[in-house]
Amino acid sequence: MLAFLIRRTFVAAIIIFCAITLLVIMINSVPGDPASILLGPRATPEMKEVLRREMGLDASIPQQVVIFIWNVFQGDLGTDVFSKRPVLDVVMDQLPYTLILISVSMAGAALIGIPLGCYSALHRGSWLDNIVGILSVSAITIPAFVIAIYSVLIFSISLKWLPAIGVGERGNILDQATHLILPAVSIGLNWVGYLSRFVRSSMLEVLGEQHIRTARAHGLSETKVVFQYALPLAVLPTITIIGIGYLLSAAVLTEIVFARPGVGKLLYDSVTQRNFPVVMGTVLITTILFVVTMTLADLVNGIIDPRARDQA
Repeated sequence: MLAFLIRRTFVAAIIIFCAITLLVIMINSVPGDPASILLGPRATPEMKEVLRREMGLDASIPQQVVIFIWNVFQGDLGTDVFSKRPVLDVVMDQLPYTLILISVSMAGAALIGIPLGCYSALHRGSWLDNIVGILSVSAITIPAFVIAIYSVLIFSISLKWLPAIGVGERGNILDQATHLILPAVSIGLNWVGYLSRFVRSSMLEVLGEQHIRTARAHGLSETKVVFQYALPLAVLPTITIIGIGYLLSAAVLTEIVFARPGVGKLLYDSVTQRNFPVVMGTVLITTILFVVTMTLADLVNGIIDPRARDQA
């Protein structure tokens, strides 16, 4: 297990370093001078130079990478160009909203998708299996932002059942939960399809393995064979998929459609405003979340099935 953690830590460090390097290269490749765009046409060269220095754009690309990594080790992610607040504080203020949204979305998707996939595998070829397959593929092919837009049009504007924007009144849990329904469904519906397909495929593979046939040959009940021996192994790929789901790929546009605070909307606003220190800090924190989530998912896989740990 120690060797496994060391390997994962080494891979995580490489991923974070590559993400920082690519981000610095892309920021320096953006057309136009960020300082001129932010300060306007009346800014003097001295003002532009000061702003470029504050944003860390006055150094070469290798120097920017080294300086940023060194500052990160000191707990400094830079300063917001507009509010002059530490970037870490700005991102951490928005992070809980996104984590809540993604957690609720994935929890709901897992509660629906895993049983559907298990049922489809146990009733392979039945008409219900075919219906579940069609619905799963349909859910996968519809982008989250399209679901979000139509959710607003149907349930907020036409039927007026659910609120369309915001996160609800502070301190009012019921109101916040109501505002969370449509965004969570918009993200989670895609993952219902993904999880059901993955669980079905993995379950069919596990049910054909030798130890399952041996368990059935010894007269164990089908319920015990499925839930005690087959299902824990079948959900191993699902654990990794759920870990990936905690990223911001779907949350960015969803937060924009529903005007919700969160790191996805923060990242979008920072890119449009050329607020590169916040862009760097947001991407770094989300990359760390990605690495930590994937490492924990692999660790859980290794605990459930030692073969996965040995192969990693």
